[in-house]
Amino acid sequence: MTTGSGTALITGASMGIGRELARVFAAHGHSLVLVARGQERLQALADELTAVHKVRVTVRPEDLTDPSVPERLLQDLSREGIEIDYLVNNAGFGSTGPFLDADVRRELDMIQVNVTALTHLTYVFARPMAERGHGGILNIASIAAFQPGPNMAVYYATKGYVLSFTEALAEELSATGVRVTVYCPGPVATEFARTAGNADSVLFRLGAVEPGVVARDAYAALMKGKVLAIHGFRNWLGVQLVRLSPRLLVRKVVAWVNSLT
Repeated sequence: MTTGSGTALITGASMGIGRELARVFAAHGHSLVLVARGQERLQALADELTAVHKVRVTVRPEDLTDPSVPERLLQDLSREGIEIDYLVNNAGFGSTGPFLDADVRRELDMIQVNVTALTHLTYVFARPMAERGHGGILNIASIAAFQPGPNMAVYYATKGYVLSFTEALAEELSATGVRVTVYCPGPVATEFARTAGNADSVLFRLGAVEPGVVARDAYAALMKGKVLAIHGFRNWLGVQLVRLSPRLLVRKVVAWVNSLT
């Protein structure tokens, strides 16, 4: 098998944007470590990528709500002699509805996956990258990162963290040879909306882009060394309008687009 230009570890790789990112990295000759909860989906994807692109694919079924996963991954991969050159923090999920009506355990799990696991994985894998003087970190955020999100309050807040954390880390690592990119798509046509319960919201009724398009753009942004990349002109324009608008108006508009009526 060819090993291409380094090994990429991708979380949330069994579906949606993560699956498409795996296909993009494999198409560019990267070996892969695929992390997600679904063993069968991961293995099916690994078999596909091995057959089509002749790359090495390692499957790691893991649940990132378990805080022990990042350290265990590092130790297991080190024992197998696998160095991670690119870390793609894609795993994440959302929920829709008023915060006080939510299942608090699910909201806390969301923070664990979207924020804590991302931070811990970045810490354990970025350190050896910086020591080697090369590597890349791609964190998938959202245009949700730029404003508060009534009716998806915790999800929007987690993506705001990802944006701020990644931009700060990019500056800290700017002289190390490690690229750090935060990629912010808008609505994407994946299983996310069904899981979050907002497939029928105004936001998704306005249209969603295909995940393959997002994955290709995110990969290009990382390889170009962009710190912040927003997918598409419409999303970029929306972010600029948020920055210029009164916060009260922003909150009202976001509450409306996240509504199910």
